[in-house]
Amino acid sequence: MLPNNTTQKKQSPIHRIEPGNWWIGMKSSALQLLVYGPQITHARVSIDYPGISLQKLTKVENPNYLFIDLLIDDAAQAGNVPLNFTIKGVHICTYDYPLLNREPHSAVRKGFDSGDAIYLIMPDRFANGNPSSNHVDGMREIADRAAPYGRHGGDLQGILSHLDYIQEMGYTALWLTPVLENNQPSASYHGYAITDFYKIDARLGSNEEFKLLTRECNKRGIKMIMDMVFNHCGSHHWWMNDLPMFSWVNQWPEFTRSNNRLGIISDPYASDADKQLLVKGWFDTAMPDLNLENPLLLTYLIQNSIWWIEYAGLQGIRMDTYPYPDKRSMAIWAKRILNEYPNFNLVGECWINEAAKLCYWQKDFPGKGGYNSHLPSLMDFPLQEAIKYAFNEAEGWTTGMARLYNALANDHLYPKPMNLMVFADNHDEGRIFHLLGNDIAKLKMALTYAATIRGILQIYYGTELLMDGNGWDGHDKIRLDFPGGWDSDTVNAFTLKGRTREQNNIFNHIKKLLNYRKQSEALKYGKTLHFIPEEGIYVYFRYTDNQTVMVILNNNTKGSKKVHSMRFREVMGGFTHGTNIISGRKLIDLKNINTKAKTAMVLELK
Repeated sequence: MLPNNTTQKKQSPIHRIEPGNWWIGMKSSALQLLVYGPQITHARVSIDYPGISLQKLTKVENPNYLFIDLLIDDAAQAGNVPLNFTIKGVHICTYDYPLLNREPHSAVRKGFDSGDAIYLIMPDRFANGNPSSNHVDGMREIADRAAPYGRHGGDLQGILSHLDYIQEMGYTALWLTPVLENNQPSASYHGYAITDFYKIDARLGSNEEFKLLTRECNKRGIKMIMDMVFNHCGSHHWWMNDLPMFSWVNQWPEFTRSNNRLGIISDPYASDADKQLLVKGWFDTAMPDLNLENPLLLTYLIQNSIWWIEYAGLQGIRMDTYPYPDKRSMAIWAKRILNEYPNFNLVGECWINEAAKLCYWQKDFPGKGGYNSHLPSLMDFPLQEAIKYAFNEAEGWTTGMARLYNALANDHLYPKPMNLMVFADNHDEGRIFHLLGNDIAKLKMALTYAATIRGILQIYYGTELLMDGNGWDGHDKIRLDFPGGWDSDTVNAFTLKGRTREQNNIFNHIKKLLNYRKQSEALKYGKTLHFIPEEGIYVYFRYTDNQTVMVILNNNTKGSKKVHSMRFREVMGGFTHGTNIISGRKLIDLKNINTKAKTAMVLELK
């Protein structure tokens, strides 16, 4: 099928040009186009458009590809740039390439930061707003809610229809697991086996619907974070049957899996063999490993990120499996994005549970060898590890509340600990409610801690509904459908009446925390001061010049204890009373604060 903007002369040789459009006024004037079509390598290209110059044509080993390097100077105006293709002196076609004006304030868009609370959604499992898209012609898999690893039919319209619910809880950002096309035969509902980097999966919606969702979120003060994957693509990606180059993917004589040992990269004694297996081994049989050391592929992916930021109006990117690809290539990606959008934010999934190894991946970490990832934000896996165990354990030198204290004490390793993403669980691990023994009191403590400690808060959808599930039993157990997201559901948990008393208890707890957090400068951007846990009680403060918040975690299993404020006088001096923001109760005397076992108290001091 010919592109709409191709003028046919006899038969067009062009099947694809990516990216499909670009913008004037970008900081970088360079643009590289991937052109795909039968024997297109034999074509000559000419351009006659003010402000646009053709810098280079790159031919590769596959004659069906041609790469065009353009330069867009400040004089260029928006319009259709005619790319004239000739073969052996015969004019074959003219492709009118769209060059657009940027949206106002696009270059200074504000990324997510420690002032945000992020709601993580797996779109296929959240809500089915458009049942007609359950079965789309040309897609290899149709919806089947009875299949644990099948598509269930959730979509972008389902999320759009429930923004009131998300906003009511107090969230200020959305992170959706990947929404790009995953046209795989099976088990691609999660989105991490991309088959087209420029197209929203038709079963979720369209590019236009994703842009609309982002705009509607922004109107409500909710930022959009897009989940991206550069380490691998899906085995049914359109280019896999006709690769541009042998080196486009990491190739082995037979299937070879990555060793998944992420600590290798920062290990000063690691062998080259181990490093190569980590970086070049495949993530899975259905996920070919992309070779970012190929400069053409790297440019393609960098431009893809910029295209989605500009097209959809994103406020952040979450990069999946960040340490797996070539680290220098990923650093180039991050630097390019931040050069174009200085106020933007990027968070990387570096699944490393040790702070001494994780810190290597944050921007400006002074590691040996001079490597700089240029990655501003990291998912705080060491702190998550502490949260999973702390509330289940008896108090000890390194257990219980000491885990939380010690995890935070490692912040000296990170260049910017405030830019770490704090989370109790996500789509890859067991539900935090399950990990805490289905104990509501413990869950409240864990959520309170995550919402009041330094960093960027992220909570997984369904936590407010006490969703259970052990990730080791299968990912289907932790990726359940949201009750009420489908017309056939007998329970609608999007409503007050559709939730049980216990679910409303947690829902209201999260709502109270997040909406208070929205207006608390101390919790969003304040400094932290904490005290060594004693007798099962951990006390820390978040403070600015104008606000001080005191948090008390009582991890004892029974009874109550008094917290004597004299120990904390270096920060509590001058404060005479306070308000418990969870209960709303006023405390008129701060000298001795009574705390019940297995409770968290958040006090704004006055």
